[in-house]
Amino acid sequence: MIVTIDRPLRADAARNRSSLLAAAAEEFAAHGLDASVADIARRAGIGKGTVFRHFPTKDDLLAAVVLDRIDNLAALAQRLTTATDPGAALLEFMDAAAGRQQQLDLSFLRESGEINARLRNARERLFTAIITLVTRAQEAGAIRADINGMDVILLMCAPNHVVSFVPDPPPDLWRRYLHIIFDGLRPDGAQPLPDPAP
Repeated sequence: MIVTIDRPLRADAARNRSSLLAAAAEEFAAHGLDASVADIARRAGIGKGTVFRHFPTKDDLLAAVVLDRIDNLAALAQRLTTATDPGAALLEFMDAAAGRQQQLDLSFLRESGEINARLRNARERLFTAIITLVTRAQEAGAIRADINGMDVILLMCAPNHVVSFVPDPPPDLWRRYLHIIFDGLRPDGAQPLPDPAP
């Protein structure tokens, strides 16, 4: 179970926690589930005991990393649901989601499964906000009517997946494929899709 703190964190404690989660994310991305807590602590510039005071097990730390990423994306998606241009808002969200994945590949986390109910709830908040973005973009005529939120959720990973097949790709190559994908979402010249959405 993830350790939570009911009272607000002091500014320095919040910075330390943020630094710890960033270090943990980098170690998990580099070494998968074999990442060492000692190496995480060293990267964060803190003692191993401090890590365990915040997160009693490595699974708790892993869950916190994932939860932090999902919460940040959900907050962005929710903020964009009130944007005046729904089509631009959806593209901005997809760009941010793909960009964060490019900066730090946490795709191995699929192996860890859903660690606890908080992760499931966070993912549901994210998915709900994405579906709202998609619905608003459709209502504005910015994207085609025959796609749904799950189509967009699946496509968010595609730009980085495509680029992963290119040896030493330029750092922003994924943006090329994101814009190709987004053009495919536009209604102009759209042909009927062959299969129902997931």
